[in-house]
Amino acid sequence: MRKMMLSSLLVLSIALFSAPVFAEGPVKTLPGDITLAQARVVLDAALKKAVEIKVPMNIAIVDAGGNLKAFYRQEDAFLGSIDISIKKAVTARYFNMTTRALGAVSVPGQPLYGIEASNNGLILFAGGVLLVDKNNVIVGAIGVSGGSVDEDESVAKAGAAALLK
Repeated sequence: MRKMMLSSLLVLSIALFSAPVFAEGPVKTLPGDITLAQARVVLDAALKKAVEIKVPMNIAIVDAGGNLKAFYRQEDAFLGSIDISIKKAVTARYFNMTTRALGAVSVPGQPLYGIEASNNGLILFAGGVLLVDKNNVIVGAIGVSGGSVDEDESVAKAGAAALLK
């Protein structure tokens, strides 16, 4: 009789305490990952800068894992720059630095020479910038392509700055 009461109590306890967990389901978004709302803020700020400098751009936002989260291609932006913008964002996130900085250490004679051949191809010129939130956590990266490397980088930096406002 006593075993039956303990068993019943155990079953009742499990049912009461685990019901809310099963009802809500598992958390699918990782902590420290850029949200869609944040990605839109970054994308809008980058687009504003691209319009201001009058250069049609491809703008890619990747999450903390380097996966595409948001993308915008302005009218008349180069088709070839679609892939470049995405790879700039991925490159920045994979190595936690701007693509300009990574490019500087990957030229002949430098320690990372040849790194662009890794990870299914990397982009090592300016236009890839990390996205850091107000808590100083890297939540993703932005990659921009369509203008000169300096124009690309200025648009990427404008997008990244918007996340801190």
